[in-house]
Amino acid sequence: MSTILEIKDLNVHYGSIHAIHGINLKVEEGEIVTLIGSNGAGKTTTLHTISGLLKPTSGSIVFKGEEIQAIPAHKIVAKGLAQSPEGRMVFPDLTVGENLEMGAFLRNDKDGIKADLKKMFTLFPRLEERRKQLAGTLSGGEQQMLAIARAYMAKPKLLLLDEPSLGIAPILVQAIFDAIVEINKSGMTVLLVEQNAYAALKIAHRGYVLTTGEIAMQGPSAELISNEEIRKAYLGH
Repeated sequence: MSTILEIKDLNVHYGSIHAIHGINLKVEEGEIVTLIGSNGAGKTTTLHTISGLLKPTSGSIVFKGEEIQAIPAHKIVAKGLAQSPEGRMVFPDLTVGENLEMGAFLRNDKDGIKADLKKMFTLFPRLEERRKQLAGTLSGGEQQMLAIARAYMAKPKLLLLDEPSLGIAPILVQAIFDAIVEINKSGMTVLLVEQNAYAALKIAHRGYVLTTGEIAMQGPSAELISNEEIRKAYLGH
């Protein structure tokens, strides 16, 4: 397996607040890696820094062998990294179909786009049913499915998912996590930020536990799930 993403000694500040303290993490090609931790631990900040929305104070982010921490966000997308943001951020005044087309706007392989659209409609049948509906009229769970499918349509090498289960009816949470597994099986590498630690660790290969901007623990998911400290702090067991 080759390393698709490596973060080395990353520090990020919001004004005078030191949000991320010298973290190191790695994602290998073909993996699902999850970043878990309580609210305010720095999970979203880490994702935003990887995708270029925030600039680090120091440290490096190496994506497919190239340092990207100084590159603007839109150019990072073009290099094969797409994010499904926290809070979904679908385009409410566009239809479901138009939102998905927006995801593919950097692509010009018409047949590939058509095949991927079909794949997403198979994965999320509700989106096909609501293809002509305005995205703003969808339920929270459906908007989340759309946000993931839209990011997939960019055909990234690495898909960043930020809190996909946040504010979603429990009945849909399982469908979302099943879909993430299917997307990964199709060959896409996934970095998943998630507050539902148990659900995330169940589908991830490896995990990192973030506490107040520092990595407190890391390892294979099975080890983290059975770790007493983690069970008490995050899994409610």
